[in-house]
Amino acid sequence: MPVLEIHTTIRAPIERVFDLCRSIDAHAASATGTSERAIAGRTTGLLELGETVTWSARHFGLRWRLTSRMVAVDRPRHFRDSMVAGVFRRFDHDHTFRQDGDVTRVVDVFDYTSPLGVLGRLADALLVKGHMQRFLEERMRTIRELAEGDGWRPFLPPT
Repeated sequence: MPVLEIHTTIRAPIERVFDLCRSIDAHAASATGTSERAIAGRTTGLLELGETVTWSARHFGLRWRLTSRMVAVDRPRHFRDSMVAGVFRRFDHDHTFRQDGDVTRVVDVFDYTSPLGVLGRLADALLVKGHMQRFLEERMRTIRELAEGDGWRPFLPPT
């Protein structure tokens, strides 16, 4: 049962960073390498408590579908999305935010279990864990670039 933890420092207001992280459109923009797109549930805008989104994406040369639900929201400090259907046996993805002067500190904790028992654990060790770490780090690099410049404006409502 791997747990990935990504720490990101972003020079932007906590509310902007929080909302970018729950923006379906910003997520799709950050995942161009996997051709990720929302195909069911909420497919655009900001994911709210109780809502689901189904993603279609290409990983390891195969097209996958995964549905997650926003199960906890404490704006702008924390939210959790959890898988309800998809390739993993289960996952919980916690996003925690802390304002520190003009910097927002984000901690992503992706806690998951792969299917297939021993084969799944072997796949984690050889492929999945590193792939997911790089995927999440790239996503947060994009969020940082959007939040620190003007790129966030198309993804968030005017304040």
